[in-house]
Amino acid sequence: MKPSLDLATLRQRYQSGELTPLALVDDLLSRLGGEDGHAIWIIRLDADALRAYASKLEGRDIATLPLYGIPFAIKDNIDLAGLPTTAGCPEFAYTPEKHATVVARLIDAGAIPIGKTNLDQFATGLNGTRSPYGACRNAFNPDFISGGSSSGSAVAVALGLASFSLGTDTAGSGRVPAAFNNLVGHKPSCGALSTRGVVPACRSLDAVSIFALTAEDAERVLAVAAGFDAEDEYSHPLAPHGFDFGRAPSFRFGVPLQKDLEFFGNAEAERLFGEAVARMKSLGGTPVAVDLAPFLDTARLLYGGPWVAERYLAIRDFFDAQPDKVFPPVREIIAGGRDIGAADTFAHLYKLRAFKRVCDAVWNGIDVMLTPTAGTIYRVDDMQADPIRLNANLGYYTNFMNLLDLAATAVPAGFQHDGLPFGVTLIAPPHQDGPLLHLASRMQQALDGKLGATDHALPPAETLNLLADGQVRVAVVGAHLSGLPLNHQLAERNARWVSATQTASKYRFYALPDGKRPGLIQVSDGGAAIACEVWEMPASQFGSFVAGIPAPLGIGKLELADGSVVNGFICEGVGVADAKDITEFGGWRAWLAAQG
Repeated sequence: MKPSLDLATLRQRYQSGELTPLALVDDLLSRLGGEDGHAIWIIRLDADALRAYASKLEGRDIATLPLYGIPFAIKDNIDLAGLPTTAGCPEFAYTPEKHATVVARLIDAGAIPIGKTNLDQFATGLNGTRSPYGACRNAFNPDFISGGSSSGSAVAVALGLASFSLGTDTAGSGRVPAAFNNLVGHKPSCGALSTRGVVPACRSLDAVSIFALTAEDAERVLAVAAGFDAEDEYSHPLAPHGFDFGRAPSFRFGVPLQKDLEFFGNAEAERLFGEAVARMKSLGGTPVAVDLAPFLDTARLLYGGPWVAERYLAIRDFFDAQPDKVFPPVREIIAGGRDIGAADTFAHLYKLRAFKRVCDAVWNGIDVMLTPTAGTIYRVDDMQADPIRLNANLGYYTNFMNLLDLAATAVPAGFQHDGLPFGVTLIAPPHQDGPLLHLASRMQQALDGKLGATDHALPPAETLNLLADGQVRVAVVGAHLSGLPLNHQLAERNARWVSATQTASKYRFYALPDGKRPGLIQVSDGGAAIACEVWEMPASQFGSFVAGIPAPLGIGKLELADGSVVNGFICEGVGVADAKDITEFGGWRAWLAAQG
């Protein structure tokens, strides 16, 4: 069995000296040899080009390159300098002189591009069969669809031909193929990854997506690929995510009402979704019933409104000149955008704004939403016989995402009895990419499956903190404890309780003369552990919190029992001159209780 290409395994092998980038290229060439029976590739770099990329890494410091020697595949609507970009249409092809912004970021971080992958033509489809380069086949059973439009990108990773890959996701193209091939598929917050150098589908909605074997791998790639691009009008920085529901001991997750769940007759998918809900509960989640109707109403706008005209606009000159070169189902969809007028466009924009207002309110009651990624999967011949209706079924849970400016992560959720994978999607408001991937990791670990379609076991989880959270943790020991008089100062600043713990055994604890507050003093010997609570608040609120603390108290660095160091309440030495030493009580609550 060939070694795993997951990022943690490759990095360990590079660091130990067991593997070099040139040796990896030789291994990849042996994996890629033979017939492309799954119709994964449109064009690959030849051996000399691959070795040239690998050679550039010789003598480089692995520690400075987060993706050192990591092989990746690129959906063929994303530019790789020197190779044609076809968007699944050979007559449309052009050869770019520059990499797409996102590709350049990855290569600069040490990643090695392998080639360009098959797709539903012009990224219009969710099934992977709409390509003149052949219908891409499922990694587990080639009689079934791979999902699309980022079909080849998903299958390449699932079959162990690349560590990760880039797709695009406007309507579900980065999530549906992930579900059908047992992968993590992350659809980032819109604008977080530049789309400069990407052939548009719907330019105002397009997102570059990431396929990976693990949620940790996806986070590593996202941390490199994300970034503001001043030359992309739709680009914006990925903001700090705040509260990390993905690692919280408890969180609220939305589950669609039974009336809104649709599995298109697939009882196995329904069973597996029920198991995924139970898995979320086992991780500390509290399910909250959500009416999916306004989300589904939003989804219908994508192919029933002006965004079809945006698809037409993206390739208008080519489409009008050579319509016969466009794949029949794609041609039928895009042609529908020719006659959409300005008045209809505004009418649909007004509808979208109304739907979004309703959908946005849902997030007041939940941290994350859980849905199936797709309600069912189809055979290739069935999809080709009924391409519009069955493809629409695949988008039932995905088409609303970018219209509502949401982030999402598709994560494996088990296998049907026929051996085909099933996946679920975690959904959250924009900039929640970190928490989504952290929760996806926990879901993967709880399932404890294999990597893609390989026989490699899921590696142990890693605690990554590569995406800014914008949060500050504060340890409180007195009147700010839960239920005590000053706790409201935390609540007013959107602070969240993290844990109840103790300090390290190096502090003395005093009741200050006013009797309302304690003081904590670090000592070199004779100290004890003092009960405390750790809270987390937005960094933007931290300054006003500190400013309101009266002398002799203040905020300093406090060591906890587990050895970690956080911001916490400390006291000036002069403040305890007339104070009572209450260290023996072990905490403020115990002292208050002793006073009756």
